[in-house]
Amino acid sequence: MDSFFVIPLPALYGQMMIGLINGSFYALLSLGLAVIFGMLHVVNFAHGAQYMLGAFIAWFLLYKLGISYWAGIVIAPIAVALLGALIERGLLSRLRGKDPIYGLLLTFGLAMTLEGTFQYFYGSSGRTYSVPSGLTGGMNLGFMYMPIYRGWVIAASLVICFTTWLLIEKTKVGVYLRAATEKSVQTQSFGINVPLLITLTYAVGAGLAALAGVLAAPIYQVGALMGQNIIIVVFAIVVIGGMGSIFGAVATAYMLGLVEAITKIYYPQGSSIAVFVVMAVILLVRPAGLFGRE
Repeated sequence: MDSFFVIPLPALYGQMMIGLINGSFYALLSLGLAVIFGMLHVVNFAHGAQYMLGAFIAWFLLYKLGISYWAGIVIAPIAVALLGALIERGLLSRLRGKDPIYGLLLTFGLAMTLEGTFQYFYGSSGRTYSVPSGLTGGMNLGFMYMPIYRGWVIAASLVICFTTWLLIEKTKVGVYLRAATEKSVQTQSFGINVPLLITLTYAVGAGLAALAGVLAAPIYQVGALMGQNIIIVVFAIVVIGGMGSIFGAVATAYMLGLVEAITKIYYPQGSSIAVFVVMAVILLVRPAGLFGRE
C-alpha cells in the first residue's frame, strides 16, 4: 500500500510537465470559448473544428507550400479568424437575440460539416508535423529534462492568455466590447460600430482556437477528429471556471491539466473522467462555477 504513494520524483515532474502542456492547450481553447460566450452569449461548438483547421492549415503550409512553422503560426490563426468573421456575419448574426440553443445547434452543425469534409479528403489517421528546427532538443533543469518545444508551448500560452485578458479587462477596446454586447443600443448612439465589434470578437475567439491547433501540431498528430478529442473537456473546464469568465477559464484550464496528469499517476483508470468528476462536485457546491456570477 505504501508503494502506491511512492512515486519517483522524475516521473512526477514529467507527468506534471505533461499536465502543464495539456493545460496550455486547454487554456487557449477555453479562453476563446469564454471570450465568445462572455461577449456574444454563443456556445461555440465549432471551436474544436476551428482548432483542427488551424493545425491542418499549418500542416498544409509546411508540407505542400514549404512555408515555415513561424509563418504558419501567423497565417493559420488569421485565416481561421477571417473564416470566423464570415460565419458570424453570414450566419450567427441572423440568430442574435434568439435563444442561445439556436447558436449552439448552428455551430454544432458547422463542426460536423468541417470535420466530415476533412475526414472525407484526409481520412481519420493523423499526420505528423515536425518540430521547428529552432525548438528541437531539450534542456536539463536539474530535476527533470524538458523538451524545448514544450517549454515554448507553455510560455506562449501564458503570454497569449495574459495579453488577451489584459486587452479585454484593462483597455478601452475591452470596455467597448463589453458595452457593445451588454448595452448595444446605447453604445451605437456614441457612434461605435457594434456589429463590427461583435464580428471581431468571434473572429478573435476562432483565431485563438486555430493558434492552439498550430501549437499542438508538432506534439499531437494532425487529424480531422483532433478537435473532438479535446473540445468536450474544454467545455467542462469553461463550465467549472464560470461561463464567460476569462480569468476563470484560464486558471481552471491549468489547474485541471495538472489534476488530470496527477490522476494518471495515482489512478490511471480515472484520469479520463477526473475533469468531469471535478465539474460535478463544483456545480453541486457552486452552480455558477468557481469564478462565474450567479
